[in-house]
Amino acid sequence: MMRIAILGLCAVVAASAEINAGGKKVFEANCAVCHGADANGGEFAPGIVTRIATRTDADIKTVVLDGLPVRGMPPVKLDEKDLGALIPFLRTLNPPRRGDMAPVAVALDLVDGKKLRGISVNRTFEDMQVQTSDGRIHLLRKEANRYREVTSQSDWPSYDGELNGNRFSPVKLIDKNNVVRMTPKWIYSLTDTVSLETTPLVVEGIMYVTTTNECYALDAGSGREVWRYHRSRTKELGSKVNRGAAVAGARVFMVTDNAHLIALDRFNGELLWETEMADYRQNYAATSAPLIVGDLVVSGIAGGDGGVRGFLSAFDQKTGKEAWRFWAIPDKGQPGSETWNGKNLAHPGGATWFTGSYDAGLKTLFWQVGNPGPDHNGDEREGDNLYSDSVIALDGQTGKLKWHYQFTPHDEWDWDAAEPLTLVDAKWEGQDRKLMLQANRNGFFYVLDRTSGKMLLGKPFVKKLTWAKEIGANGRPIRNPDVEPSEKGTKVCPAVLGAANWWSTAFDPASSLYFVQAIESCGVYLKRDVDWQAGRGFMGGSSRNAPGIQPERFLRAIDIKTGKIAWELPQVGSGESRSGTLATAGGLVFFGEDSGSAMSVDSGTGKILWHFQTSQSIRASPMTYVFDNKQYVALASGTNILVFGVME
Repeated sequence: MMRIAILGLCAVVAASAEINAGGKKVFEANCAVCHGADANGGEFAPGIVTRIATRTDADIKTVVLDGLPVRGMPPVKLDEKDLGALIPFLRTLNPPRRGDMAPVAVALDLVDGKKLRGISVNRTFEDMQVQTSDGRIHLLRKEANRYREVTSQSDWPSYDGELNGNRFSPVKLIDKNNVVRMTPKWIYSLTDTVSLETTPLVVEGIMYVTTTNECYALDAGSGREVWRYHRSRTKELGSKVNRGAAVAGARVFMVTDNAHLIALDRFNGELLWETEMADYRQNYAATSAPLIVGDLVVSGIAGGDGGVRGFLSAFDQKTGKEAWRFWAIPDKGQPGSETWNGKNLAHPGGATWFTGSYDAGLKTLFWQVGNPGPDHNGDEREGDNLYSDSVIALDGQTGKLKWHYQFTPHDEWDWDAAEPLTLVDAKWEGQDRKLMLQANRNGFFYVLDRTSGKMLLGKPFVKKLTWAKEIGANGRPIRNPDVEPSEKGTKVCPAVLGAANWWSTAFDPASSLYFVQAIESCGVYLKRDVDWQAGRGFMGGSSRNAPGIQPERFLRAIDIKTGKIAWELPQVGSGESRSGTLATAGGLVFFGEDSGSAMSVDSGTGKILWHFQTSQSIRASPMTYVFDNKQYVALASGTNILVFGVME
């Protein structure tokens, strides 16, 4: 049997070699003259190696036969036999890492007297990456004739840095005195992707950056690539974004566009496990960073505008096995189901697409639930439609519901509750309280007691707000009449993007100020009848900006004790950029300004202290870390990761 198996294996290897040889011949005859003999770029066309992994065989076949006339690529007429040889050959090509050289064994005596033995996986004239026998990556810097090891002193392992949803950093090496000297330190450009909405992570000197179905590990001090992970995008889903990852131990966790959760080895990018959370053919997707909860990793799903039934799931970090699942829309007969009445209940929405927050002391997971469906037509879903547009508080280990609070009952404007949930401990009316802050898409700023879900404050943080008069003492909005979407169109403020949305907020405990990128806008909302279909939207209408009203974006500082605006900074632009805020103990707020500048202001006054024009509409929020004892600020802009530090 073993002899037969070996002969069979030899036959497979021989066949594979023959296919590769044939494919190489086809490539050299038809493609190499433009793209180079190694497919990494030639005189007449760019490299294609990095694009192969993100495309299916059918995609590649279409590009070869039809060409890309807009980009100057003519069609290549190949028969099925040649195509059948070419595509497998293309799959064997590996892109070089930037600055890469052939891996070699090294034995180094470091500056501090330590000895390092391993494989040099990447090096330049000034640095080296060495992988030791335990799999770990060591980042080295040249110093005279020897090397010294460098790493990060302040990490950022989750979407907001910590699990509490507050993008506030205690680091203050960059402050109001030296921020004016900030300059770009390095740039890493991603290819063949949409504008980035990701937040980089940094753990032990390595930065992790994601886009759709891709993850990159970079030297956080130089931007030098360590490894990259690619997989094909799901063609039926179109272009989806990815907002980030989570790191725990030796694993990086991220979602794929087709609603899978994957775990990668954070030192080499190897796929460790993959779990399907939902069937993308039923309109499910995934877009945002998972959250670490003890020994579990928790992820939500997207697809609320496609009529999915939302849920939240927790998975074992080591195996990917599901530990629990909470359905955001209750089933018939369950508590909360009485708030749904009508015919259109099979596709209720309530997606959980954005990253939540976790209080380890209370062992409570807090998560935002999206809008009900169909979005703009509530005729066949009478009632409050729990738990849509709510925050749910769950036991982190079991997924059992502790409490909920609904911001917008019976939402018909697509104002999901997916805005950041910021957990803070502060004085409230003279007593120590565990609070939750949210600037909701509906235009109201909320303070909740996170142990009970009781609303403590609900105040407008925008001026253009017409759908409700106020939030009543019972926590429910007091709605104005005639604000529902209609066949002719109804003008309502704010517009569908909301007064705020998923971009990051921050709270400074020293000043009790909460920083949010707010939008003043109004929209026209229309409704129509709609039937659910797989692969189609389930909006039940549409919306547009109200004519004659240009959306305006403001950075606002809110006093959480009163809900009053302490200061604001008006911005110039379309009003629809996506960057959030980062506050630091250095008395600074960093954010992406509406016209494309990375900017920093005095957190106490809003005075502009520094800016750098990126010439992009920024769709991501900044983060910060300390590497080699220097503070850096990183921000995704367009398809680039920009990293800034103080000029020495």
